[in-house]
Amino acid sequence: MNLTIWVLATRPWSFTMTAISVGVGGAVAALDGAFDVWLFLVTLIGAICVHGATNLINDYFDHKSGVDRPGAPTTLYRPHPLVQGLISPGAVLGVSLGLYGIAALIGLYLVWVAGLGLLWFVLVGAIASFFYTAGPIKYKYIALGELSVFLMWGPLMVGGTYFVQTSSLSPNAVFISLPFGLLVALVLLANNLRDIDYDGSVGIKTLGTLLGQRKTLRLYQGLVLLAYLAVVLLIALKILSPWGLLVFFSAPIALRLIQTMQQQIPNDADARTAQLDTLFGIWLIVGLALQKIFPL
Repeated sequence: MNLTIWVLATRPWSFTMTAISVGVGGAVAALDGAFDVWLFLVTLIGAICVHGATNLINDYFDHKSGVDRPGAPTTLYRPHPLVQGLISPGAVLGVSLGLYGIAALIGLYLVWVAGLGLLWFVLVGAIASFFYTAGPIKYKYIALGELSVFLMWGPLMVGGTYFVQTSSLSPNAVFISLPFGLLVALVLLANNLRDIDYDGSVGIKTLGTLLGQRKTLRLYQGLVLLAYLAVVLLIALKILSPWGLLVFFSAPIALRLIQTMQQQIPNDADARTAQLDTLFGIWLIVGLALQKIFPL
């Protein structure tokens, strides 16, 4: 078995989004006086296992249903070992289920440590992950993908990480998760914006195919702006300290990306959006850390 091929199949470059969501949850917990390094690392490993399993099972069902095939847009900008015939569908399914199994064991351990309340986070995350492209729901293809990604990488992952650390819920953790969750959802929206013609040709319903390119682009631009305005609002409400303004160091990239998208939707529109939310998320975590060390 070629390990490199399997690493590429899990799309490890996307794991930064999961690391940031878990990092934000841990940082908010630290602000409230609770942070256990061991529990944080275990949570991160479990979340990455779920993310990797989601990517694999997504590819498996997309390939099985004929959405992912040679020449499909997704095969033109990233390695796709399954479509390329480098790994078999059965093996992809097996490895995905193995990663789910590891994540389940980690989840049960964290439930044992943090309390039964965490079980709801685990169950909702597992269902959302598996049925993203799996039947009978396949909710990614009924224009619910962006909403799910927003909730998963926003309130669910950040709030779940906070719960692991504190055994409690936090409205502030949910509020702080919203700007980053928006930007992660925009990665999928950028993907769907680029693939409008192809998705329409194979009968997939996404926000892109429903709204059309012009309205989808406007939605994309509006949500980028909303993410930054949300940070300003959180500071005004004293949920974030002024250190939160550090996220604006990522604003030049956001402006360049919007300008590029207005001229032409690039093949790597989703990857470029992911770069934006990674930088935004890193600065958000730095701001939270500085809020803990040097309160303003």
